[in-house]
Amino acid sequence: MPHGWNWDFEDGHASRRADGPVPAPAPASARVKQLRRRRAGAALALGLAAVAIAATLPGSHTMHTATTVPVEKRASPHPAASAPEDEDDQNAAVSAVLAYTPFVKQGAGRGRDIALTFDDGPGPYTPGVLSVLERFHVHATFFVIGAMLRYFSPSAVRELKDGDVIGDHTETHPEMAQLSAHAQHEELFEQIARVELLGGPRPVLFRPPYGSFDATTMRQLHALHLLMTLWSVDTGDYLQPGVQTIVQRALAGAHPGAIMLMHDAGGTRTETIEALPTIIGDLRARGFRLVTVPQLLKDDPPPAGQPLPPNLSGD
Repeated sequence: MPHGWNWDFEDGHASRRADGPVPAPAPASARVKQLRRRRAGAALALGLAAVAIAATLPGSHTMHTATTVPVEKRASPHPAASAPEDEDDQNAAVSAVLAYTPFVKQGAGRGRDIALTFDDGPGPYTPGVLSVLERFHVHATFFVIGAMLRYFSPSAVRELKDGDVIGDHTETHPEMAQLSAHAQHEELFEQIARVELLGGPRPVLFRPPYGSFDATTMRQLHALHLLMTLWSVDTGDYLQPGVQTIVQRALAGAHPGAIMLMHDAGGTRTETIEALPTIIGDLRARGFRLVTVPQLLKDDPPPAGQPLPPNLSGD
């Protein structure tokens, strides 16, 4: 068993903050009840804000202008359809990796697994992404924004029914390194609570919006048992560079154990949807197996002893 990670982080921003000690999280059941009360009291305001949020929500790297698309009807809570034993196995794989590192950006490269991941959803284009994945029988990992579950929850339910994995991409998509410890905790926990209220399993993976994180983030992830999931291949699809460019970047970066970054929301995603069939077909033709991040960790866990990468947002 590798030595456990040293969680006593040095925080370069700590001297400029006066957050005080991080409060211990309340039991999940109590926090979910608290969230229900909060949501009930704010229902009218949320309804008025729905169009504004869907139109202005930023993508993982830059601001986008969303195309006007009819909003999906809200679904009632629905249990995840994936087999419990599979979920338990995958959670065990995440826990095993968390025992020796707080983050992952790729597997060790000993197998032929590649994980496709999608950020910023669910949104108007998520059904198109899911239709491609379903057609090719591919399971993927979706890093979901809690606020978007208010308006596009049917797509998240569909992800769960398909056997995809939902990770935490915060409640409102902020730069985490700019927030206090309390605000970071709320961003992480409220997304978790929304997924659980929808009937999904508790997220165990986290992807930082804009790649922004600090030592405070890492302590919050440790407290909530979340594995920070970065990436080794960035398709740059959030910039809408053209279908062929997205395909070329995905295939050029492909390697055993790769974690590929794409987006299903945060802007117009027609290019991503159009690029996916070629990406999937070519990767399979090369002998790669497309899996979720937990499955990748189970099959090909990352090596121990990796240094924590820098804040990717540049702040």
